[in-house]
Amino acid sequence: TLAALERSGRVLERVSQVFFNLNSADTNDTLDAIRSEVAPKLAAHSDSILLNGALFERVRALHERRGELGLDDESLRLVEEYYKDFVRAGAQLPEADQERLREINAELAGLEATFTQNVLNEVNAAAVVVESSEALAGLSENEIAAAADAAAAQDLDGKYLVALRNTSGQPPLAALENRDLRQRIMEASLARGSQGGDFDNRDVISRMARLRAERADLLGYPNHAAYSLERQTARTVAAVNERLASLAPAAVANAQREAADLQAEAAAGGQDGALAAWDWAFYTEQVRAERYAFDAAALRPYFELDNVLHNGVFHAANGLYGLTFRERTDLPVYHPDVRVFDVIDAGGEPLALFLADLYARPSKRGGAWMSTFVSQSALLGQQPVVANCLNIPKPPEGEPTLLAFDEVETLFHEFGHALHAFFSAVQYPYFSGTSVPRDFVEYPSQVNEMWATWPEVLRNYAVHHETGEPMPAELLDRVLASEQFNQGFATTEYLAASLLDQAWHQLEADEVPDADGVAAFEADALAQAGVALETVPPRYRSTYFSHIWSHGYSAGYYSYIWAEVLDADTVEWFRENGGLRRENGDRFRRMLLSRGGSRDAMDLFRDFRGREPDIAPLLARRGLD
Repeated sequence: TLAALERSGRVLERVSQVFFNLNSADTNDTLDAIRSEVAPKLAAHSDSILLNGALFERVRALHERRGELGLDDESLRLVEEYYKDFVRAGAQLPEADQERLREINAELAGLEATFTQNVLNEVNAAAVVVESSEALAGLSENEIAAAADAAAAQDLDGKYLVALRNTSGQPPLAALENRDLRQRIMEASLARGSQGGDFDNRDVISRMARLRAERADLLGYPNHAAYSLERQTARTVAAVNERLASLAPAAVANAQREAADLQAEAAAGGQDGALAAWDWAFYTEQVRAERYAFDAAALRPYFELDNVLHNGVFHAANGLYGLTFRERTDLPVYHPDVRVFDVIDAGGEPLALFLADLYARPSKRGGAWMSTFVSQSALLGQQPVVANCLNIPKPPEGEPTLLAFDEVETLFHEFGHALHAFFSAVQYPYFSGTSVPRDFVEYPSQVNEMWATWPEVLRNYAVHHETGEPMPAELLDRVLASEQFNQGFATTEYLAASLLDQAWHQLEADEVPDADGVAAFEADALAQAGVALETVPPRYRSTYFSHIWSHGYSAGYYSYIWAEVLDADTVEWFRENGGLRRENGDRFRRMLLSRGGSRDAMDLFRDFRGREPDIAPLLARRGLD
């Protein structure tokens, strides 16, 4: 029965994966309209399966007899997981409640599509127009040229356009000397989705929060967070609240100490008045330059995109796992910027197809992500086809793509997700690759970030794009020494967003604010959690927080720091065992990456590490010890 269910719907799934991946990576008005139309229909289709009484009775019968069926471990887990899926979807509820669930799920699917379209439209509409290049002092020549090109593309000849990213903070704030322009950019960023007009998301998120709370109540849970967390490794709302609350005070104290340093730096530079949110990144770079004798802009010439990809990301994967990569130019792609690579396993066998879609464009949603076009499955005889999508600003024609260090880390991070998909060796597509709990899925990708600063790897890719000279050893040492710098800010902005997510999703339906109350609710939630710092806005405000409203992380944004406990502990294991060694990679692949969701996630970690996770490495990494 369940093998037949796993085989069923393959054509629809393949088409859906292609469609939704394109809708994220290269959308247009036609695709957006189709998504708005089909999302509720697909939700209804899922409900028609999970709320089918006869099918549920068959699944329940298998579940009751599962110990007598002689099943292998993966098939037994499949029976158990399918049974949970049906129950959590409402299969045991009265017919009237099931009908209401169908209505809720269809409406939520439509609202998620609306939210996504609004975020993309608003981030494009909110780009900041600048009248002269003088106002852009501090940016590189390439960045200024790219701003001119962006303006020309919008028929703003002779002007400059500063595009926004999906986060609250914006990369140009670290370099722009013009404080008024920094303020304009930050205020434009923070106001997205809450300014009235066609792209306002306040009504959308209020309605979504209310519907999620109502659905949780119908299913017997106190709130949406409790419903969502039941299937995560955290298990309970209390566990998440306790973890976030335990980290916040030290993070905020660190951020306040950092703010005092930045205020002194600003005053020394002649700035009057208090430090503001739009000053933080700029003066952070001033202090970094003084304290560690380098500035972030000095690193870019050593981080040329092709070098980082081939001699960094791919090099680490070869050293750890024996993988090689062969670029393909004979396959059709959905956009000219997309590159395709055959992934070849250590023995010479084809393992996967990898798409690298790395440049920003107005038709691509913000952020960075991995998407799956085809999942691995022995049952279906499928090998993975996987894409990494980033939003690296594209330089003018003929110029090299020089990365900021955070973009380097993002490239390694997203490739960690890709490795999880490449190495999947499961029978059933249900368990393939990254089909694991949300608070575990970020663990392998975060582990892969360690190789960005592993000396052997860094020396291999950090070479000057013009001279070919390696990054000087003293500069490399200063980069590594500064890794903990500004961690108070980084941790606080992340925790603020995570706590905001929990605040929305621990509400009952009648507690959800209406559109006019969204800003006040957000401010109160941050204040109650002790993370309301004017100079450190949350990484995402509610009205453009795509992770929790449209990308599957509702009540789950805590996952990054939860998974980072596992990540930091695993990094210690790699260090203790010699780092970039083939036997280490093979063990990580065999015991964890290849298993997907076919075993309990924490059992996989415990088997690999030989014990329960230790939080101490995370606390040390973030300066919270």
